[in-house]
This record gives sequence, C-alpha cells and structure tokens, in this order.
Amino acid sequence: MAPESNPMDVLHNLLDDLKPLSPSAEQKEMLAQFSRLVLDWNDKLNLTSITDPQQFWVKHIYDSLTCLPLVFALGPVSVIDIGTGAGFPGIPLRIAYPEMQLTLVESIQKKADFCRLAVEELGLSGVEVVAERAETIGQDARFRERYDWAIARAVAPLPVLLEYLLPLVHLGGHVLAQKGGNAGQEISTARSAIYILGGEKAEAQAIELPLGIGSRTLITVKKVKPTPAQFPRRAGTPKKKPLL
Repeated sequence: MAPESNPMDVLHNLLDDLKPLSPSAEQKEMLAQFSRLVLDWNDKLNLTSITDPQQFWVKHIYDSLTCLPLVFALGPVSVIDIGTGAGFPGIPLRIAYPEMQLTLVESIQKKADFCRLAVEELGLSGVEVVAERAETIGQDARFRERYDWAIARAVAPLPVLLEYLLPLVHLGGHVLAQKGGNAGQEISTARSAIYILGGEKAEAQAIELPLGIGSRTLITVKKVKPTPAQFPRRAGTPKKKPLL
C-alpha cells in the first residue's frame, strides 16, 4: 500500500504551478514558518479570521504569490505593500523573490510590530516596516514616486486604492490591486480616478485559486503622468469622497 501523503505537502506542492518563480524547498519551508508565526500570534493580535490550514495556505500564501509573475516580469524591483496587515502579500512575495526591496505599510501599530517580528524571525533583508496611514505615506518625500510597484489586497474600493497607490510609484511604475473574482464594476467606477491620478487604463487578470476555494482578479495600472501634488488627500478623505 502506498504511504499516505502529508496534507501540508500537497498544499506546498500547489506552489509549483506558480511560474516563473516556483518556490524552492527552502522557500516553501520559510513560507510554512511564516504561516506558523501568523497563526501562533493570531489569538493575541487578531491577525486573520482564517485559521483552517488548507484555507490559510490557499487564501493567504498562494493568493499572495499570484502577484509574482507580474512583479517578476520587470526584473529586480522595489515594492511597497499598503495595508499589509500581517504581511500579505508582501512577505510571501519577498520570500519567493529575494532580490525584491520591500516596504510594508500598516497603520495599526500591533500589526506593524508583528511584521517587524516576522521579518526578523525569517531573516529577511531589504525589508522596511512603516506604521503609518497610506495618505501620510503618499505625501512623504521618502516614499512618494519611489517604487516600481505599489500593491494592496482588497482593503478598499478601487478608486480609493488608486489614490493610495499611484502617488507612490515613479513614471512607468505600476500599481497592483488584488480584488475578488468580479471586479469589472470597480474598474468601471475607477476610470476617473485613474485619469486624475496619472494612470493608464486598468488591466485585469482573472485568477482561479486551487481546490475550488474561489477566484481573484489582479488589477494593474501603469503610471504615465505625475500624480498631482494634492493627492493623496488628507487622512480619511479618499474613503469619504472617492474620486468618481
């Protein structure tokens, strides 16, 4: 009788389909170590509502790494991850792509502190963690128009995300928003924001998560004009009065 497969090995092997940078065995172990850190600290810090190992691996680890082919296509890059929470998607991307220079931005101090702990425990270099609001970061000369990619998961409607993200990338840089499976309406409502903030039209790529767990859309926008100096507006305004 053939030996039973380890359920976690099966989940780890799902990452082999992520081209062109399928994680090595060492990187898979680092991803597993990061997963354990998140779950070990979860009761104290409320980092995630997803605690089932299979759901966690697909919805957090695999889902984060679906960004990798787009980011990798530009070669060694600088990335800023806005509203990273417990470090998603930034930390899995950095594990899988060691050449990346990464800034993690999280406004909730305890979550930012966790990200610092995780970066230290995993021995990741080239990673900065900033506890600050996205609107403040976007008006700070240390971060504004400095990055190849600005990335966020579904932390806000697309017009709001674009006001957070587009000020952070240089001309020719890109923003990437991870959204749910049906993002067409959001793209339609974001056309005005894209134009005002200096972007080209949005491109969408549909992603099916493994094991029938769900679908995602990766929305990218290239920056072709400087973002006007008044954007992002002061804290809270993009959500209250989105650019529609």
